[in-house]
Amino acid sequence: MSFRPVVAFLLAALALPAAAHTPYLAPASFEVRPDSVVTLDASFAETFFVPEVVFDNSEFVVTLPDGTTRGPDTVQRLKTRAVIETTLPGQTGTYRFSTGNRLGAVFRTWDLNGKPGSSRDPAVPLPAGATLTSHYQSLSRSEVYLTAGGPTTAALKPYGTGLELVPVTHPSDLYRGEHFDFIVQYDGKPLPNQKVEIHRALGDGARQPAPETLTTDAQGKARFALAQAGSYLTLIRYRGPAPAGAAAPMYGNNYTLSFRVLEP
Repeated sequence: MSFRPVVAFLLAALALPAAAHTPYLAPASFEVRPDSVVTLDASFAETFFVPEVVFDNSEFVVTLPDGTTRGPDTVQRLKTRAVIETTLPGQTGTYRFSTGNRLGAVFRTWDLNGKPGSSRDPAVPLPAGATLTSHYQSLSRSEVYLTAGGPTTAALKPYGTGLELVPVTHPSDLYRGEHFDFIVQYDGKPLPNQKVEIHRALGDGARQPAPETLTTDAQGKARFALAQAGSYLTLIRYRGPAPAGAAAPMYGNNYTLSFRVLEP
């Protein structure tokens, strides 16, 4: 095996808290009323939505149908997941729930005489004669949209910063036999030729089915054919520039969106 594939494998393994673990935010139910008590799980897992490692070190945010934001009523962090609970304030429309940004470990990888090396410890010096090949900090954010009554769009407004999925088709209006159209962007700019994974979320702990892989077009757009009803997780990973003052020059971004496809 050549050096480049080895490094690629190591970077993929280090991007999350454990190998093959992916962040997610999932509701106990996608069915809500304007006054519902909404409960969600935030976790890292290998199968969806079966929690394994708690999603910690972030500030959860709820965007209301009028576009204003607030924190949830309660966040309880357990070993396998964070449990978020909030009472909706009576507004009809679409709510956006977000884990907020979770900054993780800082990683460095290097090449020394054709052999790859890596470290999470910033106190470890670069070995003499080594060439630094990457230096980044992991950043994870997971989201879900829930709609009480008819879908509205204020909560879908893009942040314009970081990695995000911008819905074109409303995430609460997805039906088998139709399509989910969206745009992937970073710092407000579309990401062309960006890989996107769509995972089925069976929720029974069985082996995770292989994801469907999409690639965005020149305008950052992607289309997912909704062949089956059920719950899904969209996963996007992107290595992008970190802002000035960050712990590393790059962020290893991991963004996920949970959504449900209904029968027509």
